[in-house]
Amino acid sequence: MADLHIGGAWTSPREGRTREIRCPADGSPVAVVDEADGRDTADAIAAARRAFDEGPWPRTPATGRGGLLLRVAGLLARDKDAFARAESLDTGKRLVESEYDVDGAETCFRYFGGLVASGSGRIVETGTEGVDSRVVHEPVGVCALITSWNRPLLRTAWKVAPALAAGDTFVLKPSELTPHTAIRLIRLLEEAGLPAGVANLVLGAGPEAGAPLAEHPDVDLVSFTGGLRTGRALMAAAAGTVKKVALGLDGKNPNIVFADADHETAVDLALTAAFRHSGQVCSAGARLLVENSLHDRLVDEIVRRAKLIRLGGPFDDRAQTGPLISAAHREKVEEYVTRGLDEGAILLCGGERPARPPHPDGFYYLPTVLDECFPAMSVVREASSGPVLTVERFSGEAEAVRLANGTVHGLAGGVLTSDEAKARRVASALRVGTVWINDYHPYVPQAEWGGCKQSGSGRELGPAGLAEYRRTKHIWRATDPGPRGWFSER
Repeated sequence: MADLHIGGAWTSPREGRTREIRCPADGSPVAVVDEADGRDTADAIAAARRAFDEGPWPRTPATGRGGLLLRVAGLLARDKDAFARAESLDTGKRLVESEYDVDGAETCFRYFGGLVASGSGRIVETGTEGVDSRVVHEPVGVCALITSWNRPLLRTAWKVAPALAAGDTFVLKPSELTPHTAIRLIRLLEEAGLPAGVANLVLGAGPEAGAPLAEHPDVDLVSFTGGLRTGRALMAAAAGTVKKVALGLDGKNPNIVFADADHETAVDLALTAAFRHSGQVCSAGARLLVENSLHDRLVDEIVRRAKLIRLGGPFDDRAQTGPLISAAHREKVEEYVTRGLDEGAILLCGGERPARPPHPDGFYYLPTVLDECFPAMSVVREASSGPVLTVERFSGEAEAVRLANGTVHGLAGGVLTSDEAKARRVASALRVGTVWINDYHPYVPQAEWGGCKQSGSGRELGPAGLAEYRRTKHIWRATDPGPRGWFSER
């Protein structure tokens, strides 16, 4: 069965390229999928352009667009088990985490389905008689939606739902490592009644299938979630046609624990923040900043508990976390830890592959804690996207804030303290897009999700997420037209 979706039809690539997808947990084959090259991507862009310029979707009333998104939400609920299984086979993560993400995708479509009917525009008071002045929202046009391998369905929903709500057409390019929930989602959009050409899907690696999306003059917006290096390259490529760019990039996120925090809560949240999905979450709390007086007690308990974390595949009910996404990514994490040790970090646990992995062909790596880290270290400044927790000490509120803000990243962060006033002050001072106080990782679609500094330039949730996929136009209409007299004969 063909896996590219272009102009309303499932089609095979021109060159007949394919990729075998294997489960990272045990190396078992999942499927062989088609892969596009630049010409296939150009065909998808042309189809999306035609659908935007000539098709009905951009001119469909907001209630119609919202109704389709609500139908998609219902279909996701219906097919939850199939989506969760496909996600876990592609990523290797626990089935329960995939089920949670399918629920999140459903909620996202339901939220934007209801939101689209609101915010249709506003009247602008001009103080001038005989003028009707309005600001209206219109779709941006053709959107290139490029998503990452970590939490692939949820990241895709965060882009597709607001793009459709706004009336845009799009070309979706998921990670070449995790294509199956994207394929399933396009099929659901078809079932829900989306017009042909609105949703287009190309599979493949970034240089072949994705790069043309940023450069092509018929693409109006590029929305990308992934690594900082690729984000910079896409932004540079998009500059040639001055298209709109929304980026969600790496985070190296500080999780600040003050001495007055509840001890058990701090231990639990530090483990959750750092090791959920083996740290392969852009918002992971991979930097633990601990007040000096609490350091030894807290870190000793975190290390004890980290050694007990059970690794396993997606369908192992006893597993608490799973493998890394690929052999190449595990090697990157290993190199990352080696650099940290060379720079003076102290290894407290992990730092290697398990001696007895759940499966010999899985890409497992032990939860790792590096202590006595400091700002100049690469492991503090750079994201690992792996199960690696770095520990830094601080003395007092001011130093905690200074350290937390001391990297180029600004995606998320946590604050743990029993002092509410302190929590508010620190949360306000952190230069990040999301702050959790005495918690870590939950999100709601009604709230904005995005970063600052070099963690991104886009918002994917909340009303601001919808705004990314709209353009604003001011319409001035003279209600009593006639000569203005500027150059009348005297």
